[in-house]
Amino acid sequence: MPVCFAFDGEALYSAVDDKPKRTRQLRRLRNVTENPQASLLVDEWSEDWSRLCWVIVQGPADVLTGGADFARAIDALRAKYEQYRVMGLPRDHGAVVRMRAEQILTWRASALD
Repeated sequence: MPVCFAFDGEALYSAVDDKPKRTRQLRRLRNVTENPQASLLVDEWSEDWSRLCWVIVQGPADVLTGGADFARAIDALRAKYEQYRVMGLPRDHGAVVRMRAEQILTWRASALD
């Protein structure tokens, strides 16, 4: 599923924000709790296919629900996304998925014939 994320030099973070959801018991949070091995795909799309590229980050993930690491994650997300500053993403409660990179895979298109 698409996510907004921030990287602080140590981990990737993605918050459960206040956009409308059917439930706060989200599958992504259950998935991380049940199997902490995660991956994040970041791709760069272009109509010019010779410019396509992607990065896959793989590693262990956990769910933060408060504390100093949670607040640091929220600060990183607010710094990156104006929408999170406007939305008022809270620093004292909620849920953030934290993922630490153990493996990074990359691909870049070569010139197409």
